[in-house]
Amino acid sequence: MGNFQSSPPPPSPKVLPHEWRNLPWGNKMRDLQIVKDYQPFKEDIQLRFMLYGPVGAGKSSFINSVDSVLRDKITHRAAADSLYGGSFTTQYRGYKIQKEPGTHYPFVFNDIMGLERDAGKGVCVEDIKLAMKGHVKDGYKFNPVSPISEGNQHYNRDPSLSDRVHVLVCIIPGNTAGLQNDDNPSQLLTEDFEKELREVRLAARDMGIPEIAILTRIYLTCPEVGKDIQNVYKSKYLKKKIEEVSGRMGFPQNCIFPVKNYHSEIDTNDDTDTLILSALRGMIESGEDFVNDL
Repeated sequence: MGNFQSSPPPPSPKVLPHEWRNLPWGNKMRDLQIVKDYQPFKEDIQLRFMLYGPVGAGKSSFINSVDSVLRDKITHRAAADSLYGGSFTTQYRGYKIQKEPGTHYPFVFNDIMGLERDAGKGVCVEDIKLAMKGHVKDGYKFNPVSPISEGNQHYNRDPSLSDRVHVLVCIIPGNTAGLQNDDNPSQLLTEDFEKELREVRLAARDMGIPEIAILTRIYLTCPEVGKDIQNVYKSKYLKKKIEEVSGRMGFPQNCIFPVKNYHSEIDTNDDTDTLILSALRGMIESGEDFVNDL
């Protein structure tokens, strides 16, 4: 009898044979070093990234995930909630990430209250616009029914370039971003949501602020990504998802970054870190270009 060799399992119909976007798996340390070496061309500027999006999309979790990658340990500095009963973030707050004792990376993340379906809940779109212009100080408690007034102690009347937002980051939950399929028929981004998101985008355009979209919960969007995160750029579902988000919300496809936030892990993972670093590099490059063009 000849030697019996089992044939390889057939490819999943949900996974393409080749990546539709190249990502240098296994080169985490190279990307990490690029971020560590980054210094703004204008020395007196620290880049400001402001995150916005629907309640429960993973804004605070993304900040924690970036913090975890850069500090090589799981962190929980930005308060996040797994119940999604309403926005867990109620105040405007900036997060710096420690680099070495006494020093920080030259960028800051601003977390805001999430957008909600119902009127009178969630962040006011006008507050997002004012924050982009640098008029909102850390510690401001969002009022869902009215934006900050000039008489508020947290209103910044004369914002500097550092106070302004340099990159607007839209956090979109990948498993509920509107593309319905057999595995996940739910839909979170309704027409009302999209109108608010579009209003914010148009305001950013008028201010010249670059935008990045982060697609979270990718392991729930496609089961094959849940099995192996390196399938992210082979996934047919994620490819369609990014195409749909681009078509419905206007983000260029190369400005949409799928990531997996840390949520149950107790240690970091190189492949998860690679996706997060890819998004972070895109944010840094966009912010640097914006600041230098002013």
